[in-house]
Amino acid sequence: MRAADLAVKDVSWAPGKSGQPVLHSTSFTVAAGGVLGVLGPNGAGKSTLLRLLYRFQPPQTGSIHVGGHNIWSLSARAAARRIAAVLQEQTPSFGLTVLEIVRLGRTPHRAAFSSSSRKDEQIIDRVLDRLSLRPLAHRDVGTLSGGERQRVMVARALAQEPQVLVLDEPTNHLDIRHQLEIVSLIRGLNMTIVVSLHDLNMADGICDEVLVLKDGYPQGFGPPNTVLTDYLVSKTFRVDAQRERLTPSGAAHFSFALPN
Repeated sequence: MRAADLAVKDVSWAPGKSGQPVLHSTSFTVAAGGVLGVLGPNGAGKSTLLRLLYRFQPPQTGSIHVGGHNIWSLSARAAARRIAAVLQEQTPSFGLTVLEIVRLGRTPHRAAFSSSSRKDEQIIDRVLDRLSLRPLAHRDVGTLSGGERQRVMVARALAQEPQVLVLDEPTNHLDIRHQLEIVSLIRGLNMTIVVSLHDLNMADGICDEVLVLKDGYPQGFGPPNTVLTDYLVSKTFRVDAQRERLTPSGAAHFSFALPN
């Protein structure tokens, strides 16, 4: 399934009917195949926004469209063919192996009670190889390290073949090598990606656009090199931020200090 555009218009969310909004009216679009980074300090509303995108909870206002389809007008199975998520919270493995967890990604594409098809197994094989999980295929997921488990969750999402992939801090728990592998993977995927990040330098390197949140309010949206100014980063994260360009690569590097 090919990547699809993501259109979010005026979405907001608050706990209960009269609770204080956690996310205020937010709008943005991501072109098919684009990578959007969602940035902000703890409590900014990043995880709330992601929950709306992967259909964990409906927005109280506004709409979310993937490829022109309102995700809340689709069945749960149809939505799962379009959107997959990799979360920070890793659920118990219940004794399942890596292979069995990755196979779960094919569930939205199968009829009820049917077994894996040859196509399913081919997709699973490719994903295992792509994330270097073949040697771990028959290991109980509960015996893996945090980084290995994270790679398994990414593999399960890729096996789902979504049009939009939502990643919540995907490099958490990963060592430097596997962080680089995930970054390289994100750049090479043929799908629209929304990724929550704390690392501004990583966001500058892999994202086509960024959305910056603070206290549930959007602070800026657009290409990283225009949105991530010293002023906006300093104001949003309550630090003194300075952005420099590294030569000869031209990559951006932020340095931070506590304000006087």
